[in-house]
Amino acid sequence: MFFYISKIFWFFAQPSNLIIIFLVVGAIFYFRGKVKTGTRIVALGIIFISLVGLSPLSYLLMLSLEQQYAKPPIEAIGPLDGVIVLGGMIDTAISEARDETTLNDGAERLTEAVRLAYRFPDARIMITGGTGAIIYRGQDEATSAQGFFTDIGIRKDRILIETESKNTWQNAIYSKEIIQPEPGERWLLITSAFHMPRSIGVFRAAGFDVIPWPVDYRTRGMQDALRIPSQPSKAWTYLDIAAKEWIGYVAYALSGRLK
Repeated sequence: MFFYISKIFWFFAQPSNLIIIFLVVGAIFYFRGKVKTGTRIVALGIIFISLVGLSPLSYLLMLSLEQQYAKPPIEAIGPLDGVIVLGGMIDTAISEARDETTLNDGAERLTEAVRLAYRFPDARIMITGGTGAIIYRGQDEATSAQGFFTDIGIRKDRILIETESKNTWQNAIYSKEIIQPEPGERWLLITSAFHMPRSIGVFRAAGFDVIPWPVDYRTRGMQDALRIPSQPSKAWTYLDIAAKEWIGYVAYALSGRLK
């Protein structure tokens, strides 16, 4: 139930959707005769659209997430027991319909896992991710990723999959149940850099201490703190991503699911 409530809440709370609702409300006021109120609401909406699309705001919010963790030097990692890959890299609905693996903007989660699999040939690969869609459901993501790994020559006996999780908390809990890590084992956690703060906190709260391995960066670093977006639509995408992560972080913290 929590999963469905969170999906519905986010549909309305997502900034890009929220501003559409805001403008529609303003238009309703205007055409129902409350011209001054409607005009003010629409004007505020236009100002906010412009502020997000033509200012560094979205980059600053992304930097507040992406700058929290950095990869350690790969030479310093030493023996590695395994790599955990969080879902969010495959469009499972299109993959199933087209009978091929269709990667999305989070593709580096998968491609980096492949690189590490060859760099550490004895390490296990844990792929965690069911289907988080309410509509347009496809095959679970972990199974799709497993097929991708085996197609490029990684042995199937190295790959563990978890297919039931619908959110980051379940990723951590179910992965730990399957892996059952022993004290002293070293596992890398691969996910998008903007998602890493919440992911690390959740895994630690679940009693699974992992090494952060962020990928899929959307910013270059602090030099983007004053960057003006070249594409306002991309700025809005970044705002939606950052807002979702911060809202999720606060919600997990309040529910005791972060450490």
